[in-house]
Amino acid sequence: MLTSKEQKRAAEEISNSSNVIGKGTVLEGNIETYGNIRIEGRINGSIKSKSKIALGNGSHVEGNIIAQNADIEGEVKGKVEITELLVLKATASVHGDIITGKLVVEPGAMFNGTCKMGTVKDVKFPETGNGIRSQQPEARMN
Repeated sequence: MLTSKEQKRAAEEISNSSNVIGKGTVLEGNIETYGNIRIEGRINGSIKSKSKIALGNGSHVEGNIIAQNADIEGEVKGKVEITELLVLKATASVHGDIITGKLVVEPGAMFNGTCKMGTVKDVKFPETGNGIRSQQPEARMN
C-alpha cells in the first residue's frame, strides 16, 4: 500500500505530464488525462483533464470539454466546463454552453450558447479503493 507522501509525489508527476495531438491528426474517441494537453488537430469525442487544455488555432473539437483551465483558439461544438479560468482567444469559436469559474473573452472570439460563472465542481476521475486509478492516467482512445 502506498503512503500518502508517495501518492502525493505520484500525483504531482502525473499532473506535470504533457500531451500533444498534432496538426493533421484526427482522433475518434474520448481523451482522459491528468496532465496538460494541447490539441492542434481534430477530436471527435470528449476531452477531460485535471490540468490545462489548450486548443490551437486550427483545432476542431466535436464533444464536451472538462478541465481545470483552458485556452481556446480553435472551434468547439459541445459543452465546456472549466473549474478555474477559461480564455477564449480572438480566433475561438464555441458552439455550446459554458460553465466556468472565470472567463476571459478576447475581441473577435465567437460564442453561441449560455454561460454560467461561479464555483464549479472539481474534475473527477474514477478511483479504486486505495485512491489510485485502476488504469494508467494517460490519454486514451475509446
